[in-house]
Amino acid sequence: MASALQPRECKLTRKERESYGFCLRLEKFKKGHLIRNVEKGSLAEKAGLKDGDRILRVNGFFVDKEDHGKVADLVRESAGSVHFLVLDDKSYEHALKEGVCFEELGQKSQIQQQTTLPAHMINGESGLVIQPRLCYLVKEKNSYGFSLKTTAGEKGLFIIDVAPKGPAAKAGVKPNDRLIEINGENVENDTHEEVVEKVRRSGNRIVFLLSNTETDQYYKRQNIQVRREMVNLKLLPHKPRSLAIKKGKNGYGFYLRMEPNAKGHLIKDIESGSPAAKVGLKDNDILIAVNGESVEALDHNAVVEKIRNSGEKTELLVVDEETDTMYKMAKISPCLYYYPTLAQALPEPEVPTYHTEEKNYKPKLCKLVKGSSGFGFHLNAIKDLPGQFIKEVQKNGPADIAGLEEDDILIEVNGVNVENEDYEKVVARIQDSGNRLMLLVCGEEAYQHFRSHHIPVTASMADPSDDDKDNPPAYTDVDPPQPAEPLSEPRERVSSLSSSLSDASDDDTKL
Repeated sequence: MASALQPRECKLTRKERESYGFCLRLEKFKKGHLIRNVEKGSLAEKAGLKDGDRILRVNGFFVDKEDHGKVADLVRESAGSVHFLVLDDKSYEHALKEGVCFEELGQKSQIQQQTTLPAHMINGESGLVIQPRLCYLVKEKNSYGFSLKTTAGEKGLFIIDVAPKGPAAKAGVKPNDRLIEINGENVENDTHEEVVEKVRRSGNRIVFLLSNTETDQYYKRQNIQVRREMVNLKLLPHKPRSLAIKKGKNGYGFYLRMEPNAKGHLIKDIESGSPAAKVGLKDNDILIAVNGESVEALDHNAVVEKIRNSGEKTELLVVDEETDTMYKMAKISPCLYYYPTLAQALPEPEVPTYHTEEKNYKPKLCKLVKGSSGFGFHLNAIKDLPGQFIKEVQKNGPADIAGLEEDDILIEVNGVNVENEDYEKVVARIQDSGNRLMLLVCGEEAYQHFRSHHIPVTASMADPSDDDKDNPPAYTDVDPPQPAEPLSEPRERVSSLSSSLSDASDDDTKL
């Protein structure tokens, strides 16, 4: 079947202010990124694009499974020329039913030279965006292989004299990079002498947060401060490992242990030949996420429950000790691989290319009345990152009835903005609300839309409720087989767990 498919290559080149002449759409009950409204005589029509075509690749990059916004950004950032690999409507629908791997189509095409991508664009886990960079340097022969300079009229220190094949060059450091942080500490306002001293005190390893001229200019135009949460992780040499484990007849074949040293949830005693051993899980690996959800802030029993509730298969994100040390030096969570949308607030470049569907984005104002099992949801946060989001919404519980959904981002609690408040303070606000709670939340896509247009999210933007403000909807408790843990028992961050552990053996569980 795959060999009979005939994807087409279409190249569009436009002049300044010229439109490509088509719409890119997502449609209900349709899969893929659709070409619609191809204008007669337009660049799109001349290049061979047809109504109903599905875009498989843009400039050689496979995009069939990407979000609509990311595909639109990739086209916008292609300057005056863009390459498409497309499949006609009938072929796409038939291939979808047959289970064809679309990514394998056209892999050997010349379109994959990817020569049209701007140099500053990065194809990382978080999409194609302009980002500052984290670089991990390991000293060689008592040197990192670079020098620092200050520039009159410019803020901060800049990298110069990067030794070819030296530690800095190997880590991805470039001449004229601007130094923003050293080991998670901002140094933009430090003197030359203070920065040099911090580098010397770092020992044989150091993490830099860097930005180049182009990235600085981009953020300056958007009036956004460069922050660690916007970082690209691609250059870091040690990466988390995502392992999918299928349960055997004796379980997964490892122990999960929480020790008093607050290092985290440790993998221990992996049984020889077990499912855990076969996928490469190792003793002393540190568990970061389960099925895409961060567990850094959860206690031992909550993590065990998550794994057990996974059924016959679970996906674990783990780091070894060296990787854990590197991320802790940078003061950033490895879960950025799973949660790029919470870490970035990047506006869309204002480059006119083509028409795209506009959505009516709105936040939601949700009124909850506590039931017998609490409010019926969990509040999650990523360690060392701002912001909280909704998880584990109990079906037919107060949160579900009020309209809360998985991954909604929390904006206000009882009329107070909490976007920049820490996890413990937000939980305390919810606990202090009594039996009634009003939350302003925003879906991920809507949240990014508002942030990209510098629009603060407020309750006045939400649809008005049918209920009077002083009369929240009644709640009928449904008897679930396993009630969710009430929010009144908040899950603490890992950093605060060690003081409550009196015996490590109490938190050692066979899985």
